[in-house]
Amino acid sequence: MTTIHTRPLGSPDTAATAAAIHRNALGAAQKRLWAAAIGTASPDVEAKTQPLPGNEQIDLDSLLELAGKATQPRITAADLHSPDFRGFDVQATPAIAIESTSGALPLDATRLGANARHAPALERAAERTGIPATALAAIVNAEAAKDSSGQWNVYSRNSRSSAAGLGQFLSRTWEGMAETRGTWLNQTAQAKGWLDRSGQVRAGARAELLQLRYNATASIETTADYARNNLKLLERSGVATGSDPSAVARTAYLAHHLGPGDAIKYLKSGLTDERAGLLLRAQIGSPRAQQAIARTGDASAAHRAWLDNYVGSRVRPERYA
Repeated sequence: MTTIHTRPLGSPDTAATAAAIHRNALGAAQKRLWAAAIGTASPDVEAKTQPLPGNEQIDLDSLLELAGKATQPRITAADLHSPDFRGFDVQATPAIAIESTSGALPLDATRLGANARHAPALERAAERTGIPATALAAIVNAEAAKDSSGQWNVYSRNSRSSAAGLGQFLSRTWEGMAETRGTWLNQTAQAKGWLDRSGQVRAGARAELLQLRYNATASIETTADYARNNLKLLERSGVATGSDPSAVARTAYLAHHLGPGDAIKYLKSGLTDERAGLLLRAQIGSPRAQQAIARTGDASAAHRAWLDNYVGSRVRPERYA
């Protein structure tokens, strides 16, 4: 066992959504064309990224999968429908156990600053799933794009992937969550008739379902469900996920960031030097990665030092208590 130390739903305003997406698309197109022109990136590569101060993060699972070089299959919420997880029901799954200690402090809406309006949604999702509201706030804060005031941008969209919304969910992962029994998104999709008899997303409902990523309530609720699902997958693999809000938040964020498959390896035996090197170069660029590897002696140690530092400094639920 490995332990880490460490308003009711409403559709987004169509005009506002379209305007925001259009502005993001223009900026994204300019960045991608420029990158292609100077040879630093391919304009048709799609990979999930997450915001980093001064850097862009790329989820190499997506990138390598598209390039045909993936070393391990990516585990997503949709995998809960595989034979190994047949019958998995989120509603029947016990909430994550959080120690009733001084560390499990309630969310203080005033500590959210410009994002105080999201406090009710965070608290509802926490009560339903057992993931602390402070942990959810920390995960969303690490995922969502922000404006100059620190306000989370509900229309966040990644220029290199299909990742969107406060939780930066890829299209395929969002659909998987809609098809996972007992999740908030699954119940919503059922109520709206977006699923067929087999529980799969109807082709004609896909666009409307994906647009829901730009709804703050939907994104926060699904972030909570995704965190709980990932934590259960890690626990089944023999990884201790922790019981205090900080450990839960950091473990859940690692699974969100690396994907559950790589997170399990990272926490149990460590990533291979080849895999760690690829991930590190994608995160901080080849020059900095090579310097870090030279300092530590191997890519796995360099990647671990960088990621542990990032998660430890950025994913801090105590800031919201």
